[in-house]
Amino acid sequence: VHAARAAGARALAAARNAECAASEARALEYLAYGELRAGRHAQARGHAEEGVRAALAAGQRNTAANHHAMLALAASIEGDTAAVSGYAAAALRTARRHGLAQAATLAEWAIARADLARGRPLDAADRLGPLVGPGPRRGHFAVWMLAVPCFVEAAVLAGQPEDAREVVADLAQWAAFGADPHAPAQLARCRALLAADDAEADDLYLRAVALHDDAGGDFERARTELLYGKWLRRRRRLREARARLGAALVGFERCGAGAWADQTRGELRANGAASATDRSGGLARLTPQQLRIARHVAEGATNREVAQRLAVSTRTVDYHLRNVFAALGVRSRVELARLVDQESR
Repeated sequence: VHAARAAGARALAAARNAECAASEARALEYLAYGELRAGRHAQARGHAEEGVRAALAAGQRNTAANHHAMLALAASIEGDTAAVSGYAAAALRTARRHGLAQAATLAEWAIARADLARGRPLDAADRLGPLVGPGPRRGHFAVWMLAVPCFVEAAVLAGQPEDAREVVADLAQWAAFGADPHAPAQLARCRALLAADDAEADDLYLRAVALHDDAGGDFERARTELLYGKWLRRRRRLREARARLGAALVGFERCGAGAWADQTRGELRANGAASATDRSGGLARLTPQQLRIARHVAEGATNREVAQRLAVSTRTVDYHLRNVFAALGVRSRVELARLVDQESR
């Protein structure tokens, strides 16, 4: 990855020295991809923005599609759903027409990662499953493996862990090559998500955090800290959970991952509510997305109506509503409406 970034920078300098817009657009594409692989998302976004302009000036629509896909991935980290949709749509229009598998894979991954950031694991798993699983719809060979950690996280959070086990074996082979600096930590995180034994999961999360220290990069480490914090909170290890969630929040804020930071703040609020239930209302236990769904349901909206209002799938609403019922200890929509009304007074 380091060598790719260095070569990309040299290629860009040569293209600009020759005043060749076509070569500049391609050099920016390779450089943006190298920065993306290194976890330097702001730099990747800057190169891709320049690359779109250079590619369109040179009439290179395929290269522009690759840059739009890079911009969609950067926006998925920042949590800008509208930007992700716009950039991904621009990439996919050309990618599907011209058979650009790499640009299409990156764009689809970006949409799924934005869904995951916004607490929509079912939607993310549905989109990523065909990209990372075997079959004719698998993504481009050079990039589909990069989406595996997102798929594993989405599948586990959606209650479908068995769907993720086979691709973790693929990720293990990929990590063993040693070419991807983030893969070993991501592999440990994926195995922690799938671990049936608490002691094993604990060890794997700690191993993942240690490996992130070697690889660097705020975003991936913060994602591991967030998942570890969630896991600890659900096992009532509240002080440890708060430390992990606090570290995740710092990491997400440092790299401008707004939606991920919001998700982490929701977990921190829930962690505080769980440790002081006498001082906090039941609704404080919910994540922001769960709270929005609970309030719509309390107003009498059906799951389909809630899905339309929040621009999510009905399956996502069903998933979150089950978790709301479990978190609040209610058994019906009537009980939920009563609780919401009481706490709103």
